Amino acid sequence: MILRFLSAAFLVFAAATLAASEIRVSDAEADRIGKQIWRNECAGTRDGLTAWNKGEDFPSLGIGHFIWYPAGQRGPFKESFPSLKDYLQSQGVRLPGWLAAAKACPWPDRASFMADFRSPRMEELRSLLASTVGQQARFAALRLEAALPQMLAAAPANERDKIRRNFYRVANAPGGLYPLMDYVNFKGEGTSPTERYQGEGWGLAQVLAGMSDTGSPTAAFAKSADRVLTRRVELSPPARGEKRWLPGWRNRLATYVP
Repeated sequence: MILRFLSAAFLVFAAATLAASEIRVSDAEADRIGKQIWRNECAGTRDGLTAWNKGEDFPSLGIGHFIWYPAGQRGPFKESFPSLKDYLQSQGVRLPGWLAAAKACPWPDRASFMADFRSPRMEELRSLLASTVGQQARFAALRLEAALPQMLAAAPANERDKIRRNFYRVANAPGGLYPLMDYVNFKGEGTSPTERYQGEGWGLAQVLAGMSDTGSPTAAFAKSADRVLTRRVELSPPARGEKRWLPGWRNRLATYVP
């Protein structure tokens, strides 16, 4: 219901205020891009569909490594796996009973998650995620379709025109839907006040606002994303050790330029 509302809100907002083509991702595009996101997140491996990174307080599940917090645990990053669960059910996907009933991640910490990695329950979860790549890709596409009005509502007034203009520059460029769809699922819209280090965000809005106005839109997007993620690492709490992720993030950004 939430996803349908956001998608509808995007269409109304676009028709009323943007006077531009709607951004719609076809099922075929969503499936192709979803498989690339899966490769980006975990090299397209089945085991990679259920991951819990060292130093994090949550597992990352599915092709987009959607976050699911354990009971009583919350952090600065946006939780997305419960919405994916709801979406899959709305599409007629039958979930395992334990998963359908779960109100929070059933593993309280990484140690218990890893100890359970080869359990029937975990294998059942991986089977579900491996068999619903298309639906997960559509879920990721819906997030992009809903992103622009959220970003414009949250952005400073003097950045809104640039964010909107660059969103469409990239979307209308050859291969441009992929970097937009990947990045918003990778690092979010950039609208959450908790997804900040020292007041600076790292989401799609910040990347679009920082793009140059000339040259290839996808190249400009990738360069801006590199600057935004480098700044994130520089401002991050040293204990998180985020510098170790930067090379992999840069490899990911390199795929944005056809």
